Amino acid sequence: METNSAPTYSVAQRLFLLVAGLWVGSLLTSGYVVAPTIFNTMTDRQAAGMVAGSIFKVEALISTLVCIGLMVLANLLVNRGLTQYRVIRWILLGMLLCSLAASFIFIPWMNTLRDEALLQGMPVMLSPSASIFSKLHGVSSVVFLIQSVLGLYLAWRLTKIST
Repeated sequence: METNSAPTYSVAQRLFLLVAGLWVGSLLTSGYVVAPTIFNTMTDRQAAGMVAGSIFKVEALISTLVCIGLMVLANLLVNRGLTQYRVIRWILLGMLLCSLAASFIFIPWMNTLRDEALLQGMPVMLSPSASIFSKLHGVSSVVFLIQSVLGLYLAWRLTKIST
């Protein structure tokens, strides 16, 4: 039986990989499978947007919580000498910033514009706020794309870390 004096953190690393994989998978599924399916299935674009918006709101909140948890775990692993998690922390920080922007800027602002339009008896895309709503949607889509690419890069980097 071979003994190694250096401690291993294989359980923590495996937990990190499992949680990160499930999270990135849910992010990609929500954005690139579920949302397009909703818009392709529902005939009412306003209702489809509201459903998709609700899904993205939940996904953004989950992303924020999971990302913070993974950052804490990554810091713990770095403090224990697993320096390969230093780059992972930067990727997670980028993903966290994307989640925070979605949770606290884009989604609430777009929901407010949609609610104001509904109070005026019209869909947001026929309201005076249609232009700003479209711009917010475009910027939030780019931020989601950045978060998705960072998530793929995170998964790629994690496959290189041995337990």
